[in-house]
Amino acid sequence: MRSQLTWRVLLWHLVLSATVVVLLFAVAWAVLTSLRPASAVFGLEPVAPTLEHYARVLQRWPVATLVGNTFVMAAGVALGQVVIGCLAAYALVHLAPRGRRPVLALMTVSLAIPPQALIVPQYLMATRLGWLNSEAGLIVPQLGSSALAVLVLVQHVRALPVSAAEAARLDGALPREVLWHVVLPALRPAIAAVAVLVFITTWNDYLWPLLIAPRAADTTVQIGLSQFTTAEGNDYGGLLAAATLTSLPILLVYLVASRQITEAFMQRGAR
Repeated sequence: MRSQLTWRVLLWHLVLSATVVVLLFAVAWAVLTSLRPASAVFGLEPVAPTLEHYARVLQRWPVATLVGNTFVMAAGVALGQVVIGCLAAYALVHLAPRGRRPVLALMTVSLAIPPQALIVPQYLMATRLGWLNSEAGLIVPQLGSSALAVLVLVQHVRALPVSAAEAARLDGALPREVLWHVVLPALRPAIAAVAVLVFITTWNDYLWPLLIAPRAADTTVQIGLSQFTTAEGNDYGGLLAAATLTSLPILLVYLVASRQITEAFMQRGAR
């Protein structure tokens, strides 16, 4: 039985390792191709690296504006969903435990609704509020998709020891003080994991920014990449250079929060 389990674990690790190698190969190929001259983009022979594609992209494409718009949108949505998730998780676990099951059931069902099904009512609401081509239009409607953040944080709040919160209440602490001084410090790894997940998902969103911010000065990197492809045609070196540049903020965000994310998974697994 033990040998069977060992072989299963080994096979699972081999599958994961092969998947990681394939993904890393694709990323490495994209970066290396963006450093090849235009005449040797599809070649395999070694050539001297060049930054001509990056220089051309920075000259013809408003990289800083697009990255700034996308960062504001992704950070705003991540912050909003984390705040909603923390407040809802604390309320469902500590303030209204009897109503927790039906609320969580409704949230779980809502995850089965594709986001595209809500595009029309969200767009109509944004236009009536005058949010076209604005940060509010990019951020606020997406805060309604906080169900996953709530579900994840509820599980972590439930796993926390109740004794600390009860001791704080016996000392006369108000609910907001228990949340701020007892619950939130213990949730830092989970909050970081949820924030990074929401940030990356929002950063890669295409459909909503396309509808709500069609103006070039207010749009995001995903729309900009599409427009770059249309304008530049078959400039694969420039496209890969642009994709590499716009991927750097996501990588930096993950590297900054990687320790907290690892702690979140380790804590959840230990519990």
